[in-house]
Amino acid sequence: MKRRQLLTGISLAGAGVLVNACRNTQTRSGGATNDENKNEAATAPGEAEPVEVTATEDLMREHGILRRALLVYQESAVRLRQDAASVPPDALEKTANLFRVFGEDYHEKKLEETFIFPAVKKAPGAAAAYVDILLAQHVRGREITAYLLSISQADKIASNSVEPLAKALESFVRMYEHHAAIEDTVVFPAWKSAVGGNELDELGEKFEEIEHEQFGDDGFESALKRMEEIEQSLGLSNLDMFTAPPPPVAK
Repeated sequence: MKRRQLLTGISLAGAGVLVNACRNTQTRSGGATNDENKNEAATAPGEAEPVEVTATEDLMREHGILRRALLVYQESAVRLRQDAASVPPDALEKTANLFRVFGEDYHEKKLEETFIFPAVKKAPGAAAAYVDILLAQHVRGREITAYLLSISQADKIASNSVEPLAKALESFVRMYEHHAAIEDTVVFPAWKSAVGGNELDELGEKFEEIEHEQFGDDGFESALKRMEEIEQSLGLSNLDMFTAPPPPVAK
């Protein structure tokens, strides 16, 4: 059996694994199921009511998951050049799978390309000019993800693949950091203005329905849990390690 078949995590064959992986983990550890957690949360005394997440906030939360995947890619590029053996291929594969299932197949195709970009393209203003570029970057991102999934099937990264892989990771990070920043600061606000308040509320409910159809009741939470597991496996879960050193003393 190939190593790829032995890996736990998100499967390209079925996005539902995103949810099932977390549910199975809870069941095996004796924890409460999602339904039990919901009932407990609903009846727990003294707890605040759940805060409704708007459509734009939901999109930006999803960007947060994808940005954490970019952090894994950036750190992996650095480590590959220092010591290729320090980057386990399965961690890259799990990250690429998460980015494909949650980012490309769901966030990009089902939400942005179906609802947001068409509305922004028709609306007046500068945001419309970004749509074609963003679509082209979606295509390029999927090409790079396919490359990452292909090269991470081996038990270790081949020496002649280290530098091309590091460059691919860096270019992916550079593109998507700018991509997400433009969406958050220009495209999403333009979309919010274009659709108006009532339609925005309706689309928020529609987005929630799509998420539930794709992943079950806890798609975002499952993606977040999966991302945290990947970060922990690579020693990237301590935020303090990324605190910048003090600047040099000016002379």
